[in-house]
Amino acid sequence: MIFSSRLIEDAVAEFSKLPGIGKKSALRMVLHLLKQEDADVDSFTNALSRMKHEITFCQECHNVSDTNICAICVNTQRLKTQICVVENIRDVIAIETTQQYNGVYHVLGGILSPLDGVGPDQINIHSLVNRIKANPNIQEIIMALSPTLEGDTTVYYISRQINHLPIKITTIARGISFGGELEYADEMTLARSISKRLPIDNYVNMGGQ
Repeated sequence: MIFSSRLIEDAVAEFSKLPGIGKKSALRMVLHLLKQEDADVDSFTNALSRMKHEITFCQECHNVSDTNICAICVNTQRLKTQICVVENIRDVIAIETTQQYNGVYHVLGGILSPLDGVGPDQINIHSLVNRIKANPNIQEIIMALSPTLEGDTTVYYISRQINHLPIKITTIARGISFGGELEYADEMTLARSISKRLPIDNYVNMGGQ
C-alpha cells in the first residue's frame, strides 16, 4: 500500500500487528478513527494504555484483574467449594458466557508440553495444589482443559498430585471433539460439557478417548 501520510502508514502498521488483522482491515480501522471526535479517539487510546499498564493478575486464581483479587474470587455469590481449572483467560470468558458455572477458577497459564519445554514449573500447577491443600472447604475440582494430547497430559498430572485428597475430581464431558480448543466451542456445546461433567476416573480409564 502507498500512503500519502506517514502517520496513517505507521498507524496501519501497528493495527496490522493484531492477530487476524490484515493491511486492508487495519486501514479501515485507521480511517474510521480518523473520522471520530478527538474525545472519542482519546478515550479509545486511553483505555488501551490503562489496560496495558494497570491490569494485574489475581493472586488467588491468576485471572486478569483490576485489583490483587479478581471480581470472581471476591464475589460472595460464587461457590468457593468448586474450582474450575482452565488453560487461559480466554477459557474463563468462554465458560462465563455459558452462565452454567457459578464456582471459582484457577488459570494455569498454559498446559504441559515437554516437547516445547513447558513443565509443571512453567505454569500455575503448584499454586493450584497449594490452594487446594490450604482450603479444606473445597469439594470439587473441575478439569476444563481443551481435549488435546497436551490437555489430557495436564489433567492426568494434576489429578495425580491431588487424588489422595478427599476431593471430587471431574472433567468436562466430551461434547468437544478431541483436538479442539475450548475457547472455540459454541456456547451450547460448552455449557452441556460443563453440566454433564464426568468423574476423572472414568476419563482416565478411557485413556483420554
